[in-house]
Amino acid sequence: MRVIIDRFEDDYAVCEKENRDMIDIEIKKLPANVKEGDVLIINGEYITIDTIETKKKRKEIRSLMDDLWE
Repeated sequence: MRVIIDRFEDDYAVCEKENRDMIDIEIKKLPANVKEGDVLIINGEYITIDTIETKKKRKEIRSLMDDLWE
């Protein structure tokens, strides 16, 4: 399953699933260097950052922002 970190609240990362449902994941279960907007791959107990998909999403958002300010 893939999720995107929406925000951090207390000891949890609030994440959006592909179907738009929101889930909370304890920060202590995440890789140490996660940030808002990172795409995570959840495979059972293992959670990793999908760096390729994260870069792709950030590029898409940057492009949308650039279009708004032109």
